Formats: sequence, structure tokens, C-alpha cells
Amino acid sequence: MPIQTQHTGCENCLLKMNVKKVVLNSRPGSNGIPVPANFRLEETTIAHDLQEEEVLVRTLYLSVDPYMRCRMNEDTGAEYLTPWRLSECVDGGGVGVVESSRHGAFREGDVVTSFNWPWQSRAVVAGSVLQKVNPSLVDGHISYFLGAVGITGLTALLGMREKGHVTKGTNQTLVVSGAAGACGSIAGQIGRLDGCTRVVGICGSEEKCKVLVEVLGFSSAVNYREQDVAAGLRECCPDGIDVYFDNVGGVISDAVIAQMNDGGHVVLCGQISQYNRDVPYPPPLSQESQENLARKKITRERFMVLHYMNKADAALAELAHLVTAGHVKVLETIENGIENMGVAFCSMMKGGNLGKQMVKICH
Repeated sequence: MPIQTQHTGCENCLLKMNVKKVVLNSRPGSNGIPVPANFRLEETTIAHDLQEEEVLVRTLYLSVDPYMRCRMNEDTGAEYLTPWRLSECVDGGGVGVVESSRHGAFREGDVVTSFNWPWQSRAVVAGSVLQKVNPSLVDGHISYFLGAVGITGLTALLGMREKGHVTKGTNQTLVVSGAAGACGSIAGQIGRLDGCTRVVGICGSEEKCKVLVEVLGFSSAVNYREQDVAAGLRECCPDGIDVYFDNVGGVISDAVIAQMNDGGHVVLCGQISQYNRDVPYPPPLSQESQENLARKKITRERFMVLHYMNKADAALAELAHLVTAGHVKVLETIENGIENMGVAFCSMMKGGNLGKQMVKICH
């Protein structure tokens, strides 16, 4: 169901323009499952006249991501994440075009992106939060700047490179959970390109399994909704598992860790299966998994891409090349209309997306 609508603001002020925005309507609670009604669509106005250093942007695409579930709580559980405030505009990753500017770095027509983009059809933002991007780097696929050639791609590539310890010619097996999602779909392809002999994805449907193997080049895939994960992994990974790119946590990760080889590496990227539970981040492992990690000397290190932004420019250039050359395939699920932000977010949290979930706002 669409976000409920409420009207606010003055329509008749000649110096202002009408825009639509999404605010946090209610919190699902630390152990609650989010629903579209947690978000509310409002009409408001913004001023045409800008202050110094401000930029007026038209929103093209907005991103919905698993970490946002933490921001719906009063306490995010993470020191680097601030909670969204009730009845205030939600924000996250976005990309759009500059319509007017009083900031020296931007001019009308520039395509820009930000981690702190308001969920509005148009917005006045501080130029300091924006980054200019070049559409030609992605052959005009501007949405890629929120996915494969944005923070998602950076997380996948740098996570594999910094924590995966892939070495060509050593017959390594990589397993990726959440493999058909935004980050997992890229991480598996990077692992294959970097030299993993086997790349096995864990996902939630036969359609996704088919895409992983036939489109993205994974060696095989396990459908956790239909198969016994442990049995599927034993079949797909006869030599054990050397690298695990973990996007989901919980019982799936327990099954993977149980079959990892001595000296293996877990890239702790996300734990989406645990985000609706009131547990610390990273969530605690089962006793058996903790014992396996210790006995086999397996590294399990939390990966935060924000700690590696000094490598971002080179990594984004590499991702752009890999994507435009066809070496990395991009999957996207795009909803239309700002009124469907809540629908898209809740669908993504339940695994309804194939690749990166976004919402197209304006043309």
C-alpha cells in the first residue's frame, strides 16, 4: 500500500515551489517489522531564492538500504548512524541534477550525488554534502551511482580486497550470502574476477539462483527457502569454504562458518536477518560458530567502507571500467514514484529485490 498522504505548507507563496517529501510517520520498534505506513508522504514548499553555498536539486533516484532499518529506531545501535526523527524528512543515498546554485563547485545541469539526500522531489541542500559525478563514466546509467559505481560497489570491492584475502591460483572457494542483493551480487563477481575458483551464492528464490549462475557467472547457488543450506553447501563446496562475504548473519552464517577451512576469512558486511531484532551490532554469534572461528583461526572482521574512503576514487574508477566493459553485470530493481518509498524499503527488507533497490523520483 502507498504511503499515507498529508498536506502541509503554503501553496500560494510566489517565491516558493511545491514539493513532495517523505517523513518518518512511526517507528516499528526495536523488535518490529517495518511496514509502509511507518512513512508518510507530505506536500511542502521550498524557497526559490538560495542562500550562499546552497544548491537546489531535482531528485532523480533515491536509494533504500538495509542499514536504514537501524535508523528507524530511537537508538540505531551504531555510533556512526543517527536515528531519523519522527515527522521529519527521511534521508539517505540519492542522485539528481542541479537546477540552480550559489555554490562555486556546482552549476545548473550538473549531476550530483550524496549520502544525505532528503527524500524529497526537489530540495535545497548545502553544497558541502554533494559530490559531482560524470554520467559518461556509466554510459548514462545515472542510477549506477547509487549502486555498482557508488557506495554499494565500493563496499563490495573494498570489502573483498581488504578483508577477503583472495589470492589467484590458490583454488579458493568464496560463498556470498544475500548474493542476489545490491552488495552481494557485486562482491561475488569481484571474487570471481580476483581469482576464486568457486563462487557460491546463497539467496531466496530459484529465479535468483538462476540469475546468479547464468547472468553473473557464479559457479552455483543455494536457495535457502527451499534447500537445506548445510547440505547445499557441502554439494557446492566440496573443498570447503575459504572466504565468506556475509550480508545476512543468523543461522545461514552459522551453516557457512561450520564448513569453512582453517585460516579462512569472513568479511562481515551486513546482518540483515538480525536488523529487526533488539541486539547489538554486530549481533552475537552462536557458541558453535565462535568455537569454529577460534579453533580454525578464521578471521571475522567487521568491514566499514567509510574507513577506506581514501581509496574510493581509484576503486570507483575501477568499478566504472568493469561495469562499462561488461566484466561486472549490474542488477537493479526500480520502483516508480516518491509515494512508494516505504513500499520499496519494506520489499527490500524482505528480499523482494534483485540487485540494487531504488525508487525513480523524477525524469
